[in-house]
Amino acid sequence: MPDVRQPVLRFLAGPGALARIRDGGLAPSQVAGLAGAAGGPKWLALNHLDRALFGHWLPDTRTTPRFLIGSSIATWRFACAAQDDPEAAFQRFEDAYMAQRYSTRPDNREISDEARRILDTILGTAGTGEILANTALQLNVMAVRGLGLTASRNRHALTAGLAGAALANLMARRTLGSFFERVLFHHPAGRPPLGGLQPFPLQETALSPGNLRSALLASGSIPTVMEPEIDIPGAQPGVYQDGGLLDYQMDLPYATGDDVVLFPHYEARVVPGWFDKLVPWRRPQRSHMDNVLVVAPAEEWIAGLPGGKVPNRKDFYRYAGDDATRIKHWQAASEATRALADDFMETVASGAIRHRVEPLAVGR
Repeated sequence: MPDVRQPVLRFLAGPGALARIRDGGLAPSQVAGLAGAAGGPKWLALNHLDRALFGHWLPDTRTTPRFLIGSSIATWRFACAAQDDPEAAFQRFEDAYMAQRYSTRPDNREISDEARRILDTILGTAGTGEILANTALQLNVMAVRGLGLTASRNRHALTAGLAGAALANLMARRTLGSFFERVLFHHPAGRPPLGGLQPFPLQETALSPGNLRSALLASGSIPTVMEPEIDIPGAQPGVYQDGGLLDYQMDLPYATGDDVVLFPHYEARVVPGWFDKLVPWRRPQRSHMDNVLVVAPAEEWIAGLPGGKVPNRKDFYRYAGDDATRIKHWQAASEATRALADDFMETVASGAIRHRVEPLAVGR
């Protein structure tokens, strides 16, 4: 009988990638790097797609290094991918992440301690060394260093600084450079192929055994919710927080020639910065997205998940006092991602991606 399964993925490409994929499909050797978005539990909507990409599709298909770049939870996914046994690392991540439990009113310390537990489980005893030694998949971590009030450890001052940043961002994204310094913690082999990272002030710091864990924690440190990382070794003194504040979904100037930046994503829209979630008309720059291919779940697939949505941070409140139900629903969502992995592998291998790829919504 013919295969009548409905596609569960969308393939959305910037102008350059769109033309090349429609002409010749997509081979793993064409993928120069991968980008990843912040989003907390939303990563569970990519779990088995990640495992298929890093465990089966990408390995040993390119003679030059690939870069991995993301903020917050994406950097933890990529920290799994860059270890010697990515499947085992992803399984540790899933198990530890599902097992999160909190008191009725957790404070910043309790939430941060839980994040440290999860990250330590991901890295194990050998993960840091394996990630730094991996030159085929080079991890890069985006974070921010607070400026002015956003560098304060006083909750009220920090909240005021974040409110000011949100208001300024409504006028122009570039105004966030008065509130945050963009920080690129790059692989020790060198920075990823990015053009100018204007308009924000920029610090570039090499990852090392002494700062990789702190950089990963900083990248996911949600202001007012978690404790920041202070004075990260090798970096400038200061208060380091969630990279998603500036780089929520990786609207970056990729310089990859004709090669593709693959972006496994939990939604079809690319939101430049965290504050842009409140600015629905803001889109990523056209030139930044030229060679980007976003692979995202179809809305119909999402509608079939528990609650008809991708897991998110609100689940901690929605299922407060009922961790068993939260874990059950998260496990169901994670298991459902096997269909995403199958759809990706079949669509690329058959060449059907040439007909399924569609334009990605971009700005000017």
